[in-house]
Amino acid sequence: MQQRLARGEAAALGELYDRFASLVHGLAHRVLGDERAADTVTRDVFAHVWQHPDTYDPRQGPLRSWLAALTNRLAVQRLRTTETAALARGGPGTTEDLERKVRHATVTARADYIVQSMPAPLRAALELAYFQRRDYRQTAADLGVTDEEARRRLRLGLQLLATAHDAGTPGAPPGIGGAA
Repeated sequence: MQQRLARGEAAALGELYDRFASLVHGLAHRVLGDERAADTVTRDVFAHVWQHPDTYDPRQGPLRSWLAALTNRLAVQRLRTTETAALARGGPGTTEDLERKVRHATVTARADYIVQSMPAPLRAALELAYFQRRDYRQTAADLGVTDEEARRRLRLGLQLLATAHDAGTPGAPPGIGGAA
């Protein structure tokens, strides 16, 4: 994909967009809380990929993680710019409020990314336990697995999700955390 983009193949960008636009837009929307701003960041992410395909290094991790990190960085930059401008105009809040909002948005986006990226069996177990308030026995019955397997899936899913608060944890996507 990267080589095709470097050669200027518009079809490669289209394929990339079709595959990852919903991820990029969803993460941007989580950070910004605004549909229009998320649309703009989505456009900016794919414009960056088109103009600088060589900035992705496959040795650093999967393309999905790189796009998520790029999205988070651009969304946080936009959030800081927007909020700083509002503060300068005398809007409510302080610089500390802005940084708290940025941290919260980053953790939320990272958690969303982790849930969407985890294997389907783990995600299904967590969704049953959280959204439908199933205990591990009910989750096991709903999924047609043993109680032990349900507990294992829930434990692994929660361990992955816990990394959303710790940008330094292996398993957290690179660049989606800490100060952006």
